[in-house]
Amino acid sequence: MNDFKAEPLELREAMLSAVQRVLESGWYVLGNEVVAFEKQWASACGVRHGVGVGNGMDAIEIALRALDIGSGDEVITTPMTAFATVLAILRAGATPVLADVDPQTALLSMESVSRCVSSKTKAVVLVHLYGQVRSMDDWVAFCTKCGIQLIEDCAQAHLATWRSKVAGSFGAAGAYSFYPTKNLGAPGDAGMVVTQDDTLAQRACRLRNYGQSVRYHHTELGLNSRLDEIHAAMLTERLKWLSEFTERRRQIAKAYRAGIQNPGIQQLAVPEETEAHVYHLYVITCEQREALQAHLQQHHVQSFIHYPIPVHLQELCRTIQRDPMGLASSERHAAICLSLPCHPQMTDAEVGQVIAAVNAFREA
Repeated sequence: MNDFKAEPLELREAMLSAVQRVLESGWYVLGNEVVAFEKQWASACGVRHGVGVGNGMDAIEIALRALDIGSGDEVITTPMTAFATVLAILRAGATPVLADVDPQTALLSMESVSRCVSSKTKAVVLVHLYGQVRSMDDWVAFCTKCGIQLIEDCAQAHLATWRSKVAGSFGAAGAYSFYPTKNLGAPGDAGMVVTQDDTLAQRACRLRNYGQSVRYHHTELGLNSRLDEIHAAMLTERLKWLSEFTERRRQIAKAYRAGIQNPGIQQLAVPEETEAHVYHLYVITCEQREALQAHLQQHHVQSFIHYPIPVHLQELCRTIQRDPMGLASSERHAAICLSLPCHPQMTDAEVGQVIAAVNAFREA
């Protein structure tokens, strides 16, 4: 699904040079490399502030806490996401409420979210699943009308746009993950909160560093969640390649959409004209997913299921609040979705191999 060893030698050498630069500086935590990368990524997202943190889950928690969302508050999100999205809400002390998804995109359904809004609702955490950013004007208007905050989970949406605005710039805050497999990934855990709000950014800076206003002065209870210098330095180098790598993902996705012609395989909705999808994942659906996955493996094509168990079916979350009309679309999508390889190091021959293998599958 990913081939880090096939990345350009020039990039690898630049990353090694960045590590050497940090080691020679003698400054390893919250130094100039972090500041420089925060500024670059905030600029790339079209916002004023970036606050580097330990990982994407912490970014969501810190954004919620910076907005004073916690005990007694409800936060609506999707069950079709990495568990970290909901875990961040729980760690902030708030109560997650799960809304259903649109079966054509697997993104949050606004109709379902509207059924989940209560007097306790303080925010929606909108997950830009698979690298899609859709209908953001509607989401901003919806949250404004309801008097609730919009927080974007951008873990899969680096440089994805809606009407030329980048993911993370629509709501009160955006939460990014730079986990290795992300479109912009570090060789380890890393994350960032991005925002236009000066006050939110200042508080996020305190929260990531034990709640310190200045050293040894703790004005609130914070976390230990700091982006380190080595990862920031390497991300600065990787950022230089992100546009090229993103374009390659789009080329692969275009080839898949045109080339996959199998009546037993369905593809998600075509991106809207206003949307620039970044294809963190290329997801298809199939009623006989396990048979398809075995077939692909026989043809030397790896595949993966993101995510086979929706959050509300996790043992720890059986009693979690949800849309009163249920989460049928989420359950169905989780049962039939399958991710195909879609990383920028794939060759045209490998893309063709995937297409041929998918088209050769026959339902039992």
